[in-house]
Amino acid sequence: MHFDAIVIGAGFAGLYQLHGLRDRLGLRVRVLEAGGDLGGTWYWNRYPGARCDSESHAYRYFFSRELNDEWQSTERYPGPPEIRAYLDYVAKKFDLRRDMKFGVRVTAASFDEGTNRWRVETESGEQCTATYLVAAVGCLSAANVPDIPGLKDFRGNWYHTGQWPQEGVDFTGKRVGQIGTGSTGIQAAPVIAQSAAHLTVFQRTANYSVPARNAPLTPEFKRWVRDNFDEIRGIARSTVNGHAFRISERNVADVTPEEREAVYQAAWETGGLQFRATFRDLVTDRAANATAAEFLKARIRAAVKDPATAESLANIDHPYAAKRPPIDTDYFETFNRANVSLVDLRADPIERITADGIRTEGKSGRREHALDIIVFATGFDAMTGPLLKMDIRGRAGRSLREDWKTGPETYLGLQMPGFPNLFTITGPGSPSVLTNMPVAIEQHVDWITECIGHLRRNGIETIEPSAQATREWTATVQEAAQATVLWDAKHSWYFGANVAGKPQVFMPYAGGLARYAKLCEGVAERGYEGFVLGRAKAPA
Repeated sequence: MHFDAIVIGAGFAGLYQLHGLRDRLGLRVRVLEAGGDLGGTWYWNRYPGARCDSESHAYRYFFSRELNDEWQSTERYPGPPEIRAYLDYVAKKFDLRRDMKFGVRVTAASFDEGTNRWRVETESGEQCTATYLVAAVGCLSAANVPDIPGLKDFRGNWYHTGQWPQEGVDFTGKRVGQIGTGSTGIQAAPVIAQSAAHLTVFQRTANYSVPARNAPLTPEFKRWVRDNFDEIRGIARSTVNGHAFRISERNVADVTPEEREAVYQAAWETGGLQFRATFRDLVTDRAANATAAEFLKARIRAAVKDPATAESLANIDHPYAAKRPPIDTDYFETFNRANVSLVDLRADPIERITADGIRTEGKSGRREHALDIIVFATGFDAMTGPLLKMDIRGRAGRSLREDWKTGPETYLGLQMPGFPNLFTITGPGSPSVLTNMPVAIEQHVDWITECIGHLRRNGIETIEPSAQATREWTATVQEAAQATVLWDAKHSWYFGANVAGKPQVFMPYAGGLARYAKLCEGVAERGYEGFVLGRAKAPA
Protein backbone atom coordinates (compact mmCIF):
# COMPACT_ATOMS: atom_id res chain seq x y z
CA MET A 1 0.00 0.00 0.00
CA HIS A 2 1.35 3.43 -0.90
CA PHE A 3 0.98 6.66 1.07
CA ASP A 4 2.15 10.18 0.46
CA ALA A 5 3.78 10.05 3.88
CA ILE A 6 4.42 7.53 6.63
CA VAL A 7 5.02 8.80 10.16
CA ILE A 8 6.69 6.45 12.65
CA GLY A 9 5.49 7.12 16.19
CA ALA A 10 2.26 8.32 17.79
CA GLY A 11 3.40 10.62 20.55
CA PHE A 12 3.31 14.42 20.57
CA ALA A 13 5.37 14.53 17.37
CA GLY A 14 3.50 11.90 15.40
CA LEU A 15 0.05 13.29 16.17
CA TYR A 16 0.92 16.84 15.18
CA GLN A 17 2.82 15.71 12.09
CA LEU A 18 -0.24 13.74 10.94
CA HIS A 19 -2.39 16.83 11.45
CA GLY A 20 0.08 19.00 9.53
CA LEU A 21 0.52 16.74 6.52
CA ARG A 22 -3.04 15.47 6.25
CA ASP A 23 -5.14 18.46 7.27
CA ARG A 24 -2.94 21.31 6.05
CA LEU A 25 -1.45 19.75 2.91
CA GLY A 26 -4.16 17.24 2.06
CA LEU A 27 -1.78 14.27 1.91
CA ARG A 28 -2.59 10.61 2.42
CA VAL A 29 -0.77 9.76 5.64
CA ARG A 30 -0.36 6.68 7.81
CA VAL A 31 1.04 6.72 11.36
CA LEU A 32 2.66 3.48 12.55
CA GLU A 33 3.08 3.02 16.30
CA ALA A 34 4.73 0.11 18.14
CA GLY A 35 2.68 0.67 21.30
CA GLY A 36 -0.84 -0.50 21.85
CA ASP A 37 -2.19 3.06 21.83
CA LEU A 38 -1.06 6.63 21.29
CA GLY A 39 1.20 8.44 23.73
CA GLY A 40 4.70 7.72 22.51
CA THR A 41 7.08 7.88 25.48
CA TRP A 42 4.09 8.39 27.76
CA TYR A 43 2.51 5.13 26.62
CA TRP A 44 5.50 3.29 28.11
CA ASN A 45 6.28 5.62 31.04
CA ARG A 46 4.15 4.17 33.84
CA TYR A 47 6.76 3.62 36.54
CA PRO A 48 6.08 4.69 40.15
CA GLY A 49 6.30 8.45 40.55
CA ALA A 50 6.42 9.11 36.80
CA ARG A 51 5.62 12.73 36.11
CA CYS A 52 6.48 15.37 33.55
CA ASP A 53 9.12 17.89 34.66
CA SER A 54 7.69 20.67 32.46
CA GLU A 55 4.77 22.62 33.89
CA SER A 56 1.41 21.60 32.48
CA HIS A 57 0.47 25.01 31.09
CA ALA A 58 3.54 24.80 28.81
CA TYR A 59 3.65 21.04 28.22
CA ARG A 60 1.05 21.14 25.48
CA TYR A 61 0.45 22.12 21.90
CA PHE A 62 0.24 25.81 21.05
CA PHE A 63 -0.97 25.53 17.44
CA SER A 64 -4.62 25.82 18.48
CA ARG A 65 -6.09 28.45 20.80
CA GLU A 66 -9.36 26.53 20.80
CA LEU A 67 -7.60 23.41 22.08
CA ASN A 68 -6.01 25.48 24.83
CA ASP A 69 -9.39 26.87 25.84
CA GLU A 70 -11.02 23.45 25.95
CA TRP A 71 -8.40 21.39 27.80
CA GLN A 72 -7.63 21.99 31.46
CA SER A 73 -4.80 20.26 33.30
CA THR A 74 -5.34 19.40 36.94
CA GLU A 75 -1.79 19.60 38.36
CA ARG A 76 1.32 21.71 38.01
CA TYR A 77 3.21 18.67 36.71
CA PRO A 78 1.03 16.18 34.85
CA GLY A 79 1.44 12.44 35.28
CA PRO A 80 1.27 9.85 32.48
CA PRO A 81 -2.50 9.20 32.71
CA GLU A 82 -3.29 12.90 32.31
CA ILE A 83 -0.81 13.31 29.44
CA ARG A 84 -2.29 10.31 27.65
CA ALA A 85 -5.79 11.67 28.24
CA TYR A 86 -4.71 15.00 26.74
CA LEU A 87 -3.29 13.34 23.63
CA ASP A 88 -6.43 11.23 23.30
CA TYR A 89 -8.49 14.43 23.46
CA VAL A 90 -6.32 15.93 20.70
CA ALA A 91 -6.71 12.79 18.59
CA LYS A 92 -10.49 12.89 18.94
CA LYS A 93 -10.77 16.61 18.30
CA PHE A 94 -8.81 16.38 15.05
CA ASP A 95 -10.02 12.90 14.08
CA LEU A 96 -6.50 11.49 14.00
CA ARG A 97 -7.05 7.87 14.99
CA ARG A 98 -8.48 6.86 11.62
CA ASP A 99 -5.02 7.23 10.08
CA MET A 100 -3.08 5.58 12.90
CA LYS A 101 -2.17 1.92 13.27
CA PHE A 102 -1.07 0.57 16.64
CA GLY A 103 0.94 -2.48 17.61
CA VAL A 104 3.08 -2.05 14.50
CA ARG A 105 6.83 -1.98 15.06
CA VAL A 106 8.85 -0.70 12.12
CA THR A 107 12.03 -2.72 11.72
CA ALA A 108 13.43 -1.42 8.43
CA ALA A 109 13.07 1.34 5.84
CA SER A 110 14.90 1.56 2.53
CA PHE A 111 14.90 4.16 -0.22
CA ASP A 112 14.17 3.03 -3.79
CA GLU A 113 15.97 5.40 -6.14
CA GLY A 114 14.04 4.14 -9.16
CA THR A 115 10.68 5.21 -7.77
CA ASN A 116 11.82 7.85 -5.22
CA ARG A 117 9.88 6.00 -2.58
CA TRP A 118 10.59 4.67 0.88
CA ARG A 119 9.77 1.02 1.51
CA VAL A 120 8.84 0.42 5.14
CA GLU A 121 8.88 -3.04 6.73
CA THR A 122 7.32 -4.07 10.04
CA GLU A 123 8.05 -6.77 12.57
CA SER A 124 5.05 -8.78 11.36
CA GLY A 125 6.33 -8.75 7.78
CA GLU A 126 3.99 -6.10 6.40
CA GLN A 127 5.32 -3.64 3.82
CA CYS A 128 4.15 -0.27 2.57
CA THR A 129 5.68 2.61 0.65
CA ALA A 130 5.69 6.38 0.93
CA THR A 131 7.13 9.40 -0.82
CA TYR A 132 8.05 11.00 2.51
CA LEU A 133 9.13 9.23 5.70
CA VAL A 134 9.02 11.06 9.02
CA ALA A 135 10.67 9.54 12.10
CA ALA A 136 8.68 10.76 15.10
CA VAL A 137 10.20 8.05 17.27
CA GLY A 138 11.10 10.24 20.24
CA CYS A 139 14.43 10.95 21.88
CA LEU A 140 13.89 8.84 25.00
CA SER A 141 12.16 5.69 23.85
CA ALA A 142 14.89 3.02 23.49
CA ALA A 143 15.34 1.58 26.99
CA ASN A 144 18.92 1.06 28.17
CA VAL A 145 19.37 -2.08 30.27
CA PRO A 146 23.04 -2.19 31.32
CA ASP A 147 24.97 -5.36 30.58
CA ILE A 148 25.65 -6.44 34.16
CA PRO A 149 26.92 -10.00 34.50
CA GLY A 150 24.45 -12.44 36.02
CA LEU A 151 21.13 -10.80 35.20
CA LYS A 152 19.85 -14.01 33.62
CA ASP A 153 20.59 -15.84 36.89
CA PHE A 154 18.40 -13.56 39.02
CA ARG A 155 15.46 -15.53 40.43
CA GLY A 156 13.37 -12.50 41.24
CA ASN A 157 11.65 -10.10 38.83
CA TRP A 158 13.32 -7.17 37.14
CA TYR A 159 11.87 -4.17 35.32
CA HIS A 160 13.08 -1.16 33.36
CA THR A 161 11.29 2.10 34.08
CA GLY A 162 10.90 2.77 30.35
CA GLN A 163 9.16 -0.57 29.76
CA TRP A 164 6.90 -0.69 32.78
CA PRO A 165 4.09 -3.28 32.89
CA GLN A 166 0.70 -1.71 32.25
CA GLU A 167 -0.73 -3.58 35.22
CA GLY A 168 1.91 -2.06 37.49
CA VAL A 169 4.18 -3.75 40.03
CA ASP A 170 3.32 -4.56 43.64
CA PHE A 171 6.28 -3.81 45.92
CA THR A 172 4.46 -4.60 49.16
CA GLY A 173 6.74 -6.50 51.50
CA LYS A 174 9.46 -6.85 48.83
CA ARG A 175 13.17 -6.19 49.00
CA VAL A 176 13.80 -3.85 46.08
CA GLY A 177 17.02 -2.73 44.47
CA GLN A 178 16.94 0.37 42.27
CA ILE A 179 19.86 0.98 39.93
CA GLY A 180 20.03 4.57 38.72
CA THR A 181 19.58 8.03 40.23
CA GLY A 182 18.84 10.24 37.24
CA SER A 183 15.53 12.01 36.71
CA THR A 184 13.59 8.74 36.61
CA GLY A 185 15.22 7.17 39.64
CA ILE A 186 14.73 10.34 41.65
CA GLN A 187 11.00 10.19 40.89
CA ALA A 188 10.64 6.46 41.51
CA ALA A 189 12.52 5.93 44.77
CA PRO A 190 10.19 7.84 47.13
CA VAL A 191 7.12 6.00 45.81
CA ILE A 192 8.71 2.54 45.86
CA ALA A 193 9.92 3.14 49.43
CA GLN A 194 6.36 3.72 50.64
CA SER A 195 5.37 0.07 50.15
CA ALA A 196 8.60 -1.92 49.88
CA ALA A 197 9.93 -3.82 52.88
CA HIS A 198 13.29 -2.34 52.00
CA LEU A 199 14.65 -0.24 49.14
CA THR A 200 18.35 -0.22 48.29
CA VAL A 201 19.32 2.57 45.90
CA PHE A 202 22.47 1.87 43.90
CA GLN A 203 23.97 5.25 42.96
CA ARG A 204 26.67 5.55 40.33
CA THR A 205 26.43 9.33 39.86
CA ALA A 206 25.18 11.66 42.57
CA ASN A 207 22.73 14.23 41.25
CA TYR A 208 21.32 17.64 42.02
CA SER A 209 17.57 17.97 42.39
CA VAL A 210 15.16 20.79 43.15
CA PRO A 211 11.76 20.18 44.77
CA ALA A 212 8.94 20.07 42.24
CA ARG A 213 6.39 21.60 44.61
CA ASN A 214 3.67 19.84 42.65
CA ALA A 215 0.11 20.82 43.55
CA PRO A 216 -3.38 20.94 42.06
CA LEU A 217 -3.99 23.94 39.81
CA THR A 218 -6.29 26.56 41.27
CA PRO A 219 -9.33 27.85 39.35
CA GLU A 220 -7.63 31.26 39.23
CA PHE A 221 -4.49 29.83 37.60
CA LYS A 222 -6.56 27.88 35.07
CA ARG A 223 -8.36 31.08 34.10
CA TRP A 224 -5.04 32.87 33.77
CA VAL A 225 -3.75 30.15 31.42
CA ARG A 226 -6.89 30.38 29.30
CA ASP A 227 -6.82 34.17 29.16
CA ASN A 228 -3.09 34.56 28.48
CA PHE A 229 -2.60 32.04 25.69
CA ASP A 230 -0.73 34.43 23.39
CA GLU A 231 1.65 35.58 26.12
CA ILE A 232 2.45 32.04 27.29
CA ARG A 233 2.97 30.82 23.73
CA GLY A 234 5.15 33.83 22.93
CA ILE A 235 7.41 33.26 25.91
CA ALA A 236 7.74 29.52 25.26
CA ARG A 237 8.68 30.07 21.61
CA SER A 238 11.15 32.88 22.27
CA THR A 239 13.24 31.42 25.08
CA VAL A 240 16.32 29.22 25.16
CA ASN A 241 14.57 26.14 26.47
CA GLY A 242 10.95 26.41 25.34
CA HIS A 243 9.48 26.80 28.83
CA ALA A 244 6.90 29.41 29.74
CA PHE A 245 9.31 31.43 31.87
CA ARG A 246 12.14 33.74 30.95
CA ILE A 247 15.69 33.41 32.19
CA SER A 248 16.83 36.38 34.25
CA GLU A 249 19.03 38.98 32.55
CA ARG A 250 21.24 39.36 35.63
CA ASN A 251 24.54 37.59 36.15
CA VAL A 252 25.70 36.08 39.42
CA ALA A 253 28.36 38.77 39.81
CA ASP A 254 25.71 41.50 39.59
CA VAL A 255 24.45 40.81 43.13
CA THR A 256 25.97 40.49 46.59
CA PRO A 257 26.42 37.03 48.15
CA GLU A 258 23.48 37.77 50.45
CA GLU A 259 21.26 38.77 47.56
CA ARG A 260 22.33 35.70 45.59
CA GLU A 261 21.44 33.42 48.50
CA ALA A 262 18.01 35.05 48.73
CA VAL A 263 17.44 34.55 45.00
CA TYR A 264 18.36 30.88 45.23
CA GLN A 265 16.22 30.37 48.31
CA ALA A 266 13.19 31.94 46.63
CA ALA A 267 13.69 29.74 43.58
CA TRP A 268 14.04 26.69 45.84
CA GLU A 269 10.73 27.53 47.49
CA THR A 270 9.06 28.06 44.10
CA GLY A 271 10.44 24.74 42.93
CA GLY A 272 10.85 23.16 39.54
CA LEU A 273 13.08 23.99 36.60
CA GLN A 274 12.70 27.72 37.18
CA PHE A 275 15.70 27.38 39.50
CA ARG A 276 17.75 27.30 36.28
CA ALA A 277 16.33 30.73 35.38
CA THR A 278 17.71 32.59 38.41
CA PHE A 279 20.80 33.94 36.62
CA ARG A 280 21.69 34.28 32.96
CA ASP A 281 25.22 32.91 33.24
CA LEU A 282 24.62 29.72 35.21
CA VAL A 283 25.16 27.54 32.14
CA THR A 284 27.93 29.58 30.52
CA ASP A 285 30.15 30.63 33.45
CA ARG A 286 31.68 27.92 35.61
CA ALA A 287 32.32 30.18 38.58
CA ALA A 288 28.71 31.39 38.50
CA ASN A 289 27.49 27.81 38.22
CA ALA A 290 29.53 26.81 41.26
CA THR A 291 27.45 29.13 43.45
CA ALA A 292 24.24 27.33 42.45
CA ALA A 293 25.93 23.95 42.88
CA GLU A 294 27.06 24.74 46.42
CA PHE A 295 23.61 26.02 47.36
CA LEU A 296 21.99 22.79 46.16
CA LYS A 297 24.57 20.57 47.84
CA ALA A 298 23.92 22.40 51.11
CA ARG A 299 20.20 21.66 50.76
CA ILE A 300 21.00 17.94 50.36
CA ARG A 301 23.16 17.91 53.48
CA ALA A 302 20.42 19.70 55.42
CA ALA A 303 17.72 17.25 54.29
CA VAL A 304 19.52 13.94 54.95
CA LYS A 305 20.10 13.04 58.59
CA ASP A 306 22.88 10.47 58.25
CA PRO A 307 26.11 12.39 57.53
CA ALA A 308 27.72 9.60 55.48
CA THR A 309 24.64 9.16 53.30
CA ALA A 310 24.29 12.91 52.90
CA GLU A 311 27.91 13.20 51.80
CA SER A 312 27.49 10.46 49.20
CA LEU A 313 24.36 12.13 47.84
CA ALA A 314 26.05 15.54 47.75
CA ASN A 315 29.32 14.27 46.24
CA ILE A 316 28.34 15.56 42.80
CA ASP A 317 31.05 15.64 40.16
CA HIS A 318 29.54 17.92 37.52
CA PRO A 319 28.14 21.48 37.29
CA TYR A 320 24.47 22.09 37.93
CA ALA A 321 22.40 21.49 34.76
CA ALA A 322 25.39 20.00 32.91
CA LYS A 323 23.34 16.83 33.02
CA ARG A 324 19.55 16.82 32.86
CA PRO A 325 18.46 18.72 36.01
CA PRO A 326 15.91 16.60 37.93
CA ILE A 327 13.06 17.84 40.08
CA ASP A 328 11.63 15.71 42.86
CA THR A 329 9.09 15.09 45.57
CA ASP A 330 10.88 14.13 48.82
CA TYR A 331 13.75 12.30 47.13
CA PHE A 332 16.49 13.21 49.59
CA GLU A 333 14.10 12.93 52.54
CA THR A 334 13.42 9.33 51.49
CA PHE A 335 16.90 8.37 52.73
CA ASN A 336 15.78 9.24 56.26
CA ARG A 337 13.39 6.28 56.20
CA ALA A 338 14.46 3.18 58.15
CA ASN A 339 13.66 0.96 55.14
CA VAL A 340 15.90 2.82 52.66
CA SER A 341 19.65 2.53 52.17
CA LEU A 342 22.15 3.91 49.68
CA VAL A 343 25.00 2.05 48.00
CA ASP A 344 27.60 4.37 46.49
CA LEU A 345 28.82 2.50 43.42
CA ARG A 346 31.85 4.76 43.13
CA ALA A 347 33.11 3.25 46.38
CA ASP A 348 31.48 -0.18 46.07
CA PRO A 349 30.91 -1.13 42.41
CA ILE A 350 28.53 -3.87 41.35
CA GLU A 351 30.48 -7.06 40.75
CA ARG A 352 27.54 -9.03 39.38
CA ILE A 353 23.86 -9.86 39.77
CA THR A 354 23.35 -13.14 41.55
CA ALA A 355 20.41 -15.51 41.85
CA ASP A 356 19.31 -13.73 45.02
CA GLY A 357 20.31 -10.11 44.51
CA ILE A 358 23.26 -7.87 43.71
CA ARG A 359 26.85 -8.38 44.83
CA THR A 360 29.12 -5.37 45.32
CA GLU A 361 32.81 -5.30 46.13
CA GLY A 362 34.88 -2.27 47.08
CA LYS A 363 35.82 -0.17 50.08
CA SER A 364 33.16 -1.89 52.20
CA GLY A 365 34.40 -5.33 51.19
CA ARG A 366 32.28 -7.89 49.35
CA ARG A 367 28.58 -7.57 50.13
CA GLU A 368 25.51 -9.46 48.95
CA HIS A 369 22.34 -7.36 48.79
CA ALA A 370 19.39 -9.75 48.95
CA LEU A 371 16.59 -8.63 46.61
CA ASP A 372 13.22 -9.79 45.34
CA ILE A 373 12.90 -7.12 42.63
CA ILE A 374 15.43 -5.10 40.63
CA VAL A 375 14.35 -1.82 39.03
CA PHE A 376 16.58 -0.45 36.30
CA ALA A 377 16.17 3.35 36.29
CA THR A 378 19.05 3.49 33.84
CA GLY A 379 17.55 5.71 31.18
CA PHE A 380 17.66 5.33 27.45
CA ASP A 381 19.85 4.91 24.43
CA ALA A 382 18.93 8.52 23.85
CA MET A 383 18.35 10.37 20.58
CA THR A 384 20.12 7.95 18.22
CA GLY A 385 18.88 4.69 19.76
CA PRO A 386 15.26 4.87 18.54
CA LEU A 387 16.46 5.54 14.98
CA LEU A 388 19.23 2.95 14.92
CA LYS A 389 16.95 0.21 16.24
CA MET A 390 15.53 0.28 12.71
CA ASP A 391 17.60 -0.75 9.69
CA ILE A 392 17.41 2.49 7.71
CA ARG A 393 19.04 2.48 4.29
CA GLY A 394 19.24 5.35 1.83
CA ARG A 395 20.69 5.70 -1.65
CA ALA A 396 22.50 2.58 -2.93
CA GLY A 397 21.78 0.79 0.33
CA ARG A 398 23.62 3.37 2.42
CA SER A 399 23.26 2.40 6.09
CA LEU A 400 22.42 4.97 8.75
CA ARG A 401 24.07 2.74 11.36
CA GLU A 402 27.27 2.76 9.34
CA ASP A 403 27.10 6.52 8.77
CA TRP A 404 26.70 7.11 12.51
CA LYS A 405 29.25 4.60 13.79
CA THR A 406 31.42 7.49 15.06
CA GLY A 407 28.45 9.61 16.16
CA PRO A 408 25.36 11.19 14.62
CA GLU A 409 25.75 13.70 11.81
CA THR A 410 22.70 15.66 10.66
CA TYR A 411 21.80 18.97 9.15
CA LEU A 412 19.78 20.92 11.70
CA GLY A 413 18.69 17.64 13.26
CA LEU A 414 16.21 17.36 10.41
CA GLN A 415 17.85 15.26 7.70
CA MET A 416 20.95 13.25 6.76
CA PRO A 417 22.76 13.23 3.39
CA GLY A 418 22.01 10.18 1.28
CA PHE A 419 18.55 9.68 2.81
CA PRO A 420 16.19 11.71 0.57
CA ASN A 421 12.78 12.73 1.92
CA LEU A 422 13.54 11.24 5.35
CA PHE A 423 12.87 13.73 8.14
CA THR A 424 13.64 13.34 11.85
CA ILE A 425 11.62 15.24 14.45
CA THR A 426 13.81 16.55 17.30
CA GLY A 427 16.66 14.36 16.10
CA PRO A 428 20.31 14.65 17.17
CA GLY A 429 21.66 18.03 16.19
CA SER A 430 18.49 19.87 17.25
CA PRO A 431 17.68 21.42 20.68
CA SER A 432 15.34 18.49 21.48
CA VAL A 433 16.06 17.14 24.99
CA LEU A 434 17.43 20.49 26.19
CA THR A 435 13.95 21.97 25.80
CA ASN A 436 10.33 21.63 26.78
CA MET A 437 9.66 18.99 24.15
CA PRO A 438 6.20 19.91 22.77
CA VAL A 439 7.44 23.39 21.83
CA ALA A 440 10.50 21.98 20.03
CA ILE A 441 8.28 19.39 18.35
CA GLU A 442 5.90 22.03 17.04
CA GLN A 443 8.76 24.01 15.58
CA HIS A 444 10.11 20.93 13.78
CA VAL A 445 6.73 19.73 12.54
CA ASP A 446 5.81 23.16 11.21
CA TRP A 447 9.14 23.37 9.35
CA ILE A 448 8.80 19.87 7.89
CA THR A 449 5.19 20.50 6.85
CA GLU A 450 6.09 23.74 5.09
CA CYS A 451 9.11 22.08 3.47
CA ILE A 452 7.03 19.24 2.02
CA GLY A 453 4.44 21.76 0.88
CA HIS A 454 7.20 23.69 -0.90
CA LEU A 455 8.45 20.54 -2.61
CA ARG A 456 5.01 19.64 -3.90
CA ARG A 457 4.13 23.15 -5.05
CA ASN A 458 7.36 23.39 -7.04
CA GLY A 459 7.59 19.94 -8.58
CA ILE A 460 10.58 18.93 -6.47
CA GLU A 461 10.83 15.18 -5.94
CA THR A 462 13.54 14.89 -3.30
CA ILE A 463 15.33 16.85 -0.62
CA GLU A 464 18.43 15.92 1.36
CA PRO A 465 21.26 17.96 2.88
CA SER A 466 24.66 18.34 1.27
CA ALA A 467 27.59 16.60 2.90
CA GLN A 468 29.27 19.96 3.49
CA ALA A 469 26.26 21.52 5.21
CA THR A 470 26.01 18.43 7.40
CA ARG A 471 29.67 18.56 8.40
CA GLU A 472 29.45 22.25 9.20
CA TRP A 473 26.30 21.84 11.28
CA THR A 474 27.74 18.88 13.17
CA ALA A 475 30.75 21.05 14.07
CA THR A 476 28.40 23.86 15.12
CA VAL A 477 26.60 21.52 17.51
CA GLN A 478 29.88 20.62 19.22
CA GLU A 479 30.96 24.27 19.39
CA ALA A 480 27.66 25.31 20.96
CA ALA A 481 28.07 22.71 23.70
CA GLN A 482 31.69 23.72 24.32
CA ALA A 483 30.50 27.24 25.14
CA THR A 484 28.51 25.86 28.11
CA VAL A 485 29.05 23.81 31.25
CA LEU A 486 27.30 20.91 29.53
CA TRP A 487 30.65 20.12 27.93
CA ASP A 488 32.07 19.32 31.38
CA ALA A 489 29.81 16.30 32.00
CA LYS A 490 31.36 13.81 29.59
CA HIS A 491 29.61 10.98 31.48
CA SER A 492 26.20 12.42 30.59
CA TRP A 493 23.72 10.68 28.32
CA TYR A 494 23.83 13.87 26.24
CA PHE A 495 27.18 12.38 25.11
CA GLY A 496 25.81 8.82 24.95
CA ALA A 497 28.05 7.85 27.88
CA ASN A 498 25.39 5.72 29.58
CA VAL A 499 25.40 3.12 26.77
CA ALA A 500 28.38 0.80 26.48
CA GLY A 501 30.16 1.15 23.15
CA LYS A 502 28.21 4.22 22.03
CA PRO A 503 30.29 6.99 20.36
CA GLN A 504 30.99 9.85 22.77
CA VAL A 505 29.60 12.83 20.87
CA PHE A 506 27.48 15.65 22.28
CA MET A 507 24.14 15.12 20.54
CA PRO A 508 21.66 17.99 21.14
CA TYR A 509 22.15 21.56 19.94
CA ALA A 510 22.88 23.77 22.97
CA GLY A 511 22.53 27.15 21.25
CA GLY A 512 18.93 27.61 22.36
CA LEU A 513 15.53 26.93 20.80
CA ALA A 514 14.76 30.51 19.77
CA ARG A 515 18.09 30.93 17.98
CA TYR A 516 17.72 27.53 16.35
CA ALA A 517 14.21 28.33 15.08
CA LYS A 518 15.52 31.51 13.43
CA LEU A 519 18.32 29.54 11.78
CA CYS A 520 15.78 27.08 10.37
CA GLU A 521 13.56 29.91 9.12
CA GLY A 522 16.52 31.54 7.40
CA VAL A 523 17.49 28.30 5.67
CA ALA A 524 13.98 27.95 4.25
CA GLU A 525 13.77 31.61 3.22
CA ARG A 526 17.01 31.25 1.27
CA GLY A 527 15.58 28.46 -0.87
CA TYR A 528 16.49 25.66 1.55
CA GLU A 529 20.13 26.59 1.75
CA GLY A 530 22.36 23.60 2.45
CA PHE A 531 19.86 21.14 0.99
CA VAL A 532 20.02 19.45 -2.39
CA LEU A 533 16.69 19.60 -4.21
CA GLY A 534 15.94 17.03 -6.92
CA ARG A 535 13.41 18.30 -9.45
CA ALA A 536 11.11 15.99 -11.36
CA LYS A 537 12.29 15.20 -14.84
CA ALA A 538 10.47 16.96 -17.69
CA PRO A 539 8.30 14.66 -19.85
CA ALA A 540 10.06 13.26 -22.94
